[in-house]
Amino acid sequence: MPRSQSVPQPRLIIISAPSGAGKTTLCDLLLKEFPRIKQSISTTTRPRRPHEQNGVHYFFISQTEFETKRTQGEFAEWAEVHGNLYGTSTKTIETILYAGNHVLFAIDVQGALNLKKLYDKRALLIFIHPPSMEELQKRLIQRKGDSPEAIENRLKNAYSEVAWSQKFDYQIINDNLETAYQQLRQIIVRECQ
Repeated sequence: MPRSQSVPQPRLIIISAPSGAGKTTLCDLLLKEFPRIKQSISTTTRPRRPHEQNGVHYFFISQTEFETKRTQGEFAEWAEVHGNLYGTSTKTIETILYAGNHVLFAIDVQGALNLKKLYDKRALLIFIHPPSMEELQKRLIQRKGDSPEAIENRLKNAYSEVAWSQKFDYQIINDNLETAYQQLRQIIVRECQ
């Protein structure tokens, strides 16, 4: 009689990258291919971009609402990034894990490291690098969602984010989307299947 294969314990798959490095696109590809991976939707005080939907891309709330939730201990992690507040609901994480699914995060480096402290070995940290800072700047400009000041701020922050990438379990350079996705896919198959 064949031994039954056990389903691996659900994990937190945490993907961080400088703005414009392609983490959202890579996460979307993972979600399409792997049904056991469910997206964690962050809460933010950042203004909504024209293409974004509340409850799909983020939960968009006021600074006052955010601070109330933070004070009540509703966030597993929170951080201030580019002058806006971002947080991850503990309840959302636990609901997804309890259902036997992996939780996918596309969050900043601070949030990633905070979740690693909380969830230890269950947290899988993957950092996506842009091919170069020049290419990153081009991508941010083409995105057309930010002011020149915001783009400059995101580029400045990218340097410190890249420095923190050494604390991540895996690093991928996104100079070709298909190649980067195949590398990401191999990591997921090895670590989460």
